[in-house]
Amino acid sequence: MRNLFLLFCMLWIFQGCKTSFETNLHTGDEPPTYLDYSQRDDRISGGVKMIPIETSEGTFRVWTKRVGNNPTMKVLLLHGGPGATHEYLEVFDSYFPYAEIEYYYYDQLESAYSDQPNNPKLWSIERYVEEVEQVRMALGLNADNFYLYGSSWGGILGMEYALKYQQNLKGLIVSNMMASIPDYVAYANEVLGPQLPPEVLTKIRAYEAQGDYSNPEYLGLIQTHYYPEHVLRFPLEEWPDPVLRAFARISHDLYVHMQGPSEFGVVGDAQLKNWDIKDQLINIEVPTLTIGGTYDTMDPKHMEWMASQMPKGQYWHCPEGSHLAMYDDADRYFEGLISFIKQVDQESKKVIDIKFETADPSADTPQ
Repeated sequence: MRNLFLLFCMLWIFQGCKTSFETNLHTGDEPPTYLDYSQRDDRISGGVKMIPIETSEGTFRVWTKRVGNNPTMKVLLLHGGPGATHEYLEVFDSYFPYAEIEYYYYDQLESAYSDQPNNPKLWSIERYVEEVEQVRMALGLNADNFYLYGSSWGGILGMEYALKYQQNLKGLIVSNMMASIPDYVAYANEVLGPQLPPEVLTKIRAYEAQGDYSNPEYLGLIQTHYYPEHVLRFPLEEWPDPVLRAFARISHDLYVHMQGPSEFGVVGDAQLKNWDIKDQLINIEVPTLTIGGTYDTMDPKHMEWMASQMPKGQYWHCPEGSHLAMYDDADRYFEGLISFIKQVDQESKKVIDIKFETADPSADTPQ
């Protein structure tokens, strides 16, 4: 009899714990939590969705992964390259969840987990803009919640998207990207290049004069002397694993076709060499944050100027940052980025409140 009583007590305690766990997991005393995926259609895949993209060359699939839930703050992350991967943005995992910002990793076509048709006919800014729009629609993002973040080449893509589809945006973030490739090349040649050891710069220029951009010594000189100063200010042997994976998996043909062989300016006949939208920045009317770093491959003064040209532009400076300031000036970088997203979110809520306060209560009353 005593054993039966103990068994009953244990079952009662277990059922109570189970009920409490299920209550906390599914309902609780508050709305669903940031990491409650129970009502999401991507729950079984851990937030991953493969999205079909229609192109003139056929239908392909691109990879996306959602982290978190937030009805008014959803950020789609555009990686750089072109042809890099979402992986170097994994540092966002250390900052965005704490701020309860919903965000989406995304490998653009030709990158990492997405399809890689290796078709140069698909390698244009215009086609990638349409890809982003198809991704937006598939993820259900809209002007009430959609922030578009672009790093480096992703910044080009973000600005071009805003110029065509800004009615779908709540906010835009342009990270470490100028509005002019010719100005970027001038900055590399006139400001950053001369900071290299003279003998190194002489060798680099000699290879460029010969058009020998794939020479291992040419690339080695840039990666050894330029990258640790202006791309990511850690010794090469200390570069974080997400960055190494992204560099190792870059779509080389796409990268060279559009950007050129390295981050040391744009050389040769790369497709982006004449890209310039400085005179169009005034047309980007959504709240926009530009981010620059003191040691960036991009001119921080230019990025500060960009913000001044946009009707709702702001600039955030990372004093210790380079091109990947999200790593070498991480706390400062995310302080500005998160503050901007939350500021825009709060201002949009105030507008909604004002609309409710000023609305005519009888307007919707049947007569």
